[in-house]
Amino acid sequence: MHHVIIGAGPSGVTAAEHLRKLDSQCDITIVGDEPEPPYSRMALPYYLIKKIDESGTYLRTANDHFQKQNIKIIQQRVKKIIPEQKKLNLDDGCSIQYDSLLIATGSRPVKPPVPGIKLPEIYNCWTLEDARKISQHAKPGSRVVLMGAGFIGCIILEALFKSGADLTVVEMGDRMVPRMMNKKAGRLIQKWCENKGIKIHTQRKITAFSKGNDKLQITLDNQQTLVADFVVCATGVKANIDFLLGSGIKTEHGILVGHHLQTNIPGIYAVGDVAQGLDFSTGKFSVQAIQPTATDHGVLAALNMVGSKKAIHRGNINMNVLDTLGLIACSFGLWQGVEEGEHAEQYNPERFRYINLQFDGEYLIGATAIGLTQHVGVLRGLIQSKIKLGEWKDRLIHDPLRIMEAYLSRTQTIGHNTEIL
Repeated sequence: MHHVIIGAGPSGVTAAEHLRKLDSQCDITIVGDEPEPPYSRMALPYYLIKKIDESGTYLRTANDHFQKQNIKIIQQRVKKIIPEQKKLNLDDGCSIQYDSLLIATGSRPVKPPVPGIKLPEIYNCWTLEDARKISQHAKPGSRVVLMGAGFIGCIILEALFKSGADLTVVEMGDRMVPRMMNKKAGRLIQKWCENKGIKIHTQRKITAFSKGNDKLQITLDNQQTLVADFVVCATGVKANIDFLLGSGIKTEHGILVGHHLQTNIPGIYAVGDVAQGLDFSTGKFSVQAIQPTATDHGVLAALNMVGSKKAIHRGNINMNVLDTLGLIACSFGLWQGVEEGEHAEQYNPERFRYINLQFDGEYLIGATAIGLTQHVGVLRGLIQSKIKLGEWKDRLIHDPLRIMEAYLSRTQTIGHNTEIL
């Protein structure tokens, strides 16, 4: 049995290792299109601030880890999948036969169609090669513009700030991390960053880049001009599915998968940022480009690929935890709430503290918190366990900071009742 995995990120590596645990005799091949050993993109900011070296970004630290696991790694780009022949064609002209196939190709950064966006001083921060370039230029006093203040942008923001660069952020939304935080929370993060000396422009678009006097000129939609030594673009990502054209594998925003993470073609699975899988909160199928989902997918797909059990994907909860210059922010589930749903919040901007709970009937369905790290696990647990809050709902609406009490009370009650039954 030959299991082939396209993609050497967390989901692909996790799947390969679990395949080996489940079957000591099978052949396992990972095909990745970068020249480095498998690494974590989430570790790149730590590399930028020199907290780790390049090897610190690697998913597995031992040089012989994959060799000992008998997992073969091929550093090539997959050009085409031919399902009827169970074959992959590679860019170098070679081909690989497979018995089962896992697509874990992740996503790629998307640059908006702005004039001058292809100038060499405009970088992404997505690959280790990108991080090397930024590391060479991010120095004390260098002027840097960060384009985009979403989740990835805010992670990069911290690294750029700690390099000593003079940092300016341009975000088209009306707040920072608009897909993760409501207005109060996003603007609280903005205020925190501005207090550190970072200049932030929200509700602004960059309309043009140009080069003059060895500096980049950045024009905003209000005609203001910024000057920078370089720009880091963090304006979103897109699933890597273009190479699937003509393969017969169904795609929308990502690869469509069912409850076993299998595509429409038997024996071909998809996981991680490229998979359009079940969302726990909505019951709909969407792409969740977050690392916890990627690793969960990898484990479940491995179980189904070996055929030892039909592991069902019951959906992943949308969860984001962000550390922005020491301010911890998180959001879970349906943090925006639902129509006719109730909510509770407590807001203390002077102390940079905020909590917002969203309810649907007796259930907690979403949450946002800033500066309240002790509640992170409890918020996720209550949402994911779908425990009825009972009388605790009214108590939480009155005082959302009693969330820990609510969790302990309801989980102990459920456990007690289960034992009686």
